[in-house]
This record gives sequence, structure tokens and C-alpha cells, in this order.
Amino acid sequence: MVPGASTIEALIDEASSGLRLDKALAGVATDLSRERLKALILDQCVMTADGRIVSDPARKVAAGEVFAITLPPPVAAEAVAQDIPLSIIYEDDHLIVVDKPAGLVVHPAAGNLDGTLVNALLHHCRGQLSGIGGVARPGIVHRIDKDTSGLLVVAKTDKAHEGLASQFKAHSIERLYAAIVAGRPAPPSGTIDTWIGRSDADRKKMAVQREGRGKHAVTHYATKQALNGASLVECRLETGRTHQVRVHMAHIGHPLIGDPVYGRAKKGFKSILETLGFDRQALHAKTLGFIHPVDRRALSFESRIPADMQELLSQLNV
Repeated sequence: MVPGASTIEALIDEASSGLRLDKALAGVATDLSRERLKALILDQCVMTADGRIVSDPARKVAAGEVFAITLPPPVAAEAVAQDIPLSIIYEDDHLIVVDKPAGLVVHPAAGNLDGTLVNALLHHCRGQLSGIGGVARPGIVHRIDKDTSGLLVVAKTDKAHEGLASQFKAHSIERLYAAIVAGRPAPPSGTIDTWIGRSDADRKKMAVQREGRGKHAVTHYATKQALNGASLVECRLETGRTHQVRVHMAHIGHPLIGDPVYGRAKKGFKSILETLGFDRQALHAKTLGFIHPVDRRALSFESRIPADMQELLSQLNV
């Protein structure tokens, strides 16, 4: 257990039998809100009596089940404003679109309490961000991985947050990613339609699961350029699951080059990556399109592939 953490035991009673796990736990033996419990479940902080992690807030419970809820040690609640440079693509009174560099964490969390995109936005927007995401995640409607570069929209008002969140939920947001993958996908374009959930072997990783486990995930891919032992692929996300592009491309046998979690660099790639000092997955969120949640304009933004990925493309295009 993490130093400073505490544990609560909760026994499911007859009245809570058959309910969702997060709702049941909120009603028995805890004063935690359902949203807080949902977050704890997703963060792998809830276990069964025999020590198995439960990561699905919608899992149905039965009377007599006992769950252990681990409460992480308290951290500073509010993110602080920090003067960190931002690449701003668009901004108005309701939202802001930024081009995030690789290496920048989106919001504060354990291990990254400051120096994040949220800290930078609080400084730039003078604290004027939507409060729906909570004090640690103001304005954050969606995320991209720390080592993925590219476009992100952030809400400055609650109305914008709600409108954008509804579009993400309806899968109507346009999101295109540029990825450099190992090998040549065959067929060169197609759709990957699976379920993605926590890996049974490593709970820090995501994995393709059988139907009904995890969340439904759909990625449409198209090869844009054949390279030396690799390909530049464009991926259009129909859904937005954790590590979706990385997991899906690895699933069809073409992991992202440089991916330390889902791909293993071949000898030839390894020497190129070391020479370039390229130490991230080759993934860039290049296109972001949505309906403005307040004035209803159709907006679409493009971000050029960053210099480090361009260098990698040049090395692989010989």
C-alpha cells in the first residue's frame, strides 16, 4: 500500500444487491460520492475480499460481497497556475484549442503534481476554466497521452464543457491521428472493431478483450506512405478509449514505432531511434473537428507532424 493511504471495507447488503458497483458502494458504509467511487474503481483502488482488482464501475454486485476501497493519501487539491509556454491554435470566450508537445502531461496526478497542461492553461486563462472536471482537471474534456503530441480542446465555461462532452459521448468529434507503425498493414486500410480493457497480465496496460469486457473501441486506419520496414498510417477514432490507437495497431501486428509499452523495437529501428534520440511512441493528433458548443459553428483544426516524427519519417524513407 502507498504510504499514507487508508482502506475502507464495504459489505454489500440485500438492498444494494444487483446494483452497479459504484452506486452500491456509495450506499453502504462510505460517505464517498458515486463519482468519487467511480474514479477510485477506474484507478484500480477497489478490490474483492480475495484480492482481485475490480476496474468496472458498472459491475453488478451481490449481497454478502465485501470490497476493500483504498483511499490514496491526500494531495494538494487545486492545480496552481504556472507560466509554461503554450501553442494556441484557437481561442474564444468559451474554449481553447492547443497543440500539445510530446512529454507534457495533460493534468496533475500522482507523480506529476505540476508542470502540466492544466497548470499552463490556468496561467494563460487566468483561472477561467470550466469547473466540471474538478479542481485538479479544470476544463479537461478529453486527454491524449503524455508522449503523444497534437491537438486538444479545453473548455473555459461549463456550457462549453457540457456541449463538448456530449459530442464526445455521441462519437461525433472528428479525430485523426498520424502514426508510424512497424511493417505494412494488409489490407492497407480497414477498420479495427474490438473491446479494450485492462490487461489481465499487467494492470497498467490496456488490451483487446473478449466482447463485453472493457469498452467497445473502433479505429479506422489507412496507409498513407510505405516506408522502409514501416508505414505512415492515418487513424480515425470512432471511439476514444485509453491507448486506443496504440493497442489496436499492436493488435493487428503493426505496433507504433518507439512505443515502450505495446511495441518492441526491431534491431534496425532501435539504432535509428537511438541516433535520433526518439524516445516516445510515434503518434500525433493531427486533426480535430467539432461543432462549437455555444454558437454551433463547425470548426476543424490541423496540426503538422512535429519535427521529431518528421526526422523519423526521413530516416525510414530511404
